[in-house]
Amino acid sequence: MDDAVVVRDLVVDRGRRRVLQGISCAVPRGAVTGLLGPSGSGKTTLMRAIVGVQTVTSGTVTVLGRPAGTAELRHRVGYLTQAPSVYADLTVRENARYFAALHGRGRAEADGAVADVGLTQAADQLVGTLSGGQRSRASLACALVGDPELVILDEPTVGQDPVLRADLWARFHAMAAAGTTLLVSSHVMDEAARCDRLLLIREGRLIADDTPDAVRAATGVDDLEEAFLRLIRASEAGHAGQPGEVS
Repeated sequence: MDDAVVVRDLVVDRGRRRVLQGISCAVPRGAVTGLLGPSGSGKTTLMRAIVGVQTVTSGTVTVLGRPAGTAELRHRVGYLTQAPSVYADLTVRENARYFAALHGRGRAEADGAVADVGLTQAADQLVGTLSGGQRSRASLACALVGDPELVILDEPTVGQDPVLRADLWARFHAMAAAGTTLLVSSHVMDEAARCDRLLLIREGRLIADDTPDAVRAATGVDDLEEAFLRLIRASEAGHAGQPGEVS
């Protein structure tokens, strides 16, 4: 298969609100795909559906050739949530080694993951004493320590300084070059240029699924933020008068 993730006609309702409105897309293997859109557009809901922890109304999500959420995918998919998912009363190193053990990995792999996210000097600090950005990096280390085939990262660079953001993106591309598939969400449009492929979501609808260069060519502008604004305006014009609400 050329695609690590295939989504077909995915609909997700939350109460009376339709959060995802029939999305179809694919995430190619061995590349960094950016999932971009404003806050509240449905990015996290789509990621949760791919990981298999989101109740869906209709449609299908296939991950690494299996239905999303299948038990065998647990050790093949890494997931970083927006909220840090590490233990505050353990050190960074202890957290990484704990999650490494769950994946059958050793201390060397855990310490390597901590180094990869730039936390070597803080490795013996309790997570509860870290800054918000450091805590997010500790969570990232734990998501990567199992060397997953597919990595789902929900806004991993929020709160990070520009130098660290650049380092993290370099790490993501190194992982992709080694064969890992990454899906990275962001509401910061300047990160779009760092991706191999883009999925742009707006109010639960997919309005772009292409490379950055193709998005620029289709809209006739070089600036990706302006390109996205043009796509959003075109999408809104096309759906004017149609019912549906999102959060």
